[in-house]
Amino acid sequence: MRYQTGTGTGKSSILLIYTGGTIGMKLDRTDQTLKPFDFRQILEEVPELGKFAYRIDSYTFDDIIDSSDVEPSLWQRLTTLISSRYDSYDGFVILHGTDTMAYSASALSFMIEGLTKPVVFTGSQLPVGTPRTDGKENLISAVEIAAAKDRDGHAIVPEVCIFFGNSLMRGNRTKKVNSETFRAFRSENCPLLAEAGINIRYSTGNIIRPADWDTKPVFHTALDTRVSILKIHPGITPQVVRNIICGPETRAVILETYGAGNAPSKQWFIDLVKEGIAMGKIILNVTQCLAGSVNMEIYATGKRLREAGVLSGYDCTTEGALAKLFHLMGMSEDNRFVAEELDKNLRGEITK
Repeated sequence: MRYQTGTGTGKSSILLIYTGGTIGMKLDRTDQTLKPFDFRQILEEVPELGKFAYRIDSYTFDDIIDSSDVEPSLWQRLTTLISSRYDSYDGFVILHGTDTMAYSASALSFMIEGLTKPVVFTGSQLPVGTPRTDGKENLISAVEIAAAKDRDGHAIVPEVCIFFGNSLMRGNRTKKVNSETFRAFRSENCPLLAEAGINIRYSTGNIIRPADWDTKPVFHTALDTRVSILKIHPGITPQVVRNIICGPETRAVILETYGAGNAPSKQWFIDLVKEGIAMGKIILNVTQCLAGSVNMEIYATGKRLREAGVLSGYDCTTEGALAKLFHLMGMSEDNRFVAEELDKNLRGEITK
């Protein structure tokens, strides 16, 4: 394992993008409610940022979005914004509500191809202006990571990632697992990219670096959202399975299966899976487990799914699988193309 401690440079410039979420709220002393504060005055709220020699600009969406109201249109707006400002900044920090942060980070990881600069999502469990807030530490560290460069002047972390609770995680490998502690996110199937202590220690061997630093990324904004998620559970009925797998508006289905990719062995279930595949639908198998991978060669139930034409999601998260399908389906109407690309590790989202 290789580590590097980054300090950034005095010439680094960061664009701070506020989409909404707890981190940007401040107590209104008049009516005692939490309201978004003006991010143009960010140094007043987090004066520690002024100790960096960075240029920090901010951009706030006109319509602040609650995390639970996030839609793919936000991802398209973010991708377009980063594309238009890409040459003007060394890194981007996106402040986002925690509930759907893993979905948004996963989406942008696929929508930006060939990234050469950091795109760091962060947020908080408590507003910046409250006592014991985790917002300040998350924001300060995220900015430092977004600005950090190596000796050659290249970004140390040219990935879409999430910084939360002292940990830097690959965005498309991360899940929110706790609503009450400051360590709200985990990345069980992918090592951390960095840990923040007295210094920020970067695990450089785990970080994806571009093949060509001088080539501008390709920004994809076309998304096809005709994806449903079917979580397998005891007592699931044929009617529910049919509605999801064979629904006319569904182009792809993510099966959240047990353990290493297992599902009911009842014939009606296999028949419905086959029916959906015969209709031309993509069915992708991901595990419900927080850690581990799909392997449809271990148990008979998994083998029956593979033989029926179900694709393996390997150790992809549900959030990552959803974003990958949205992106690939947006690129092509040909499901054969989508199936072939699903089996590839495109942005570090799966281990093969």
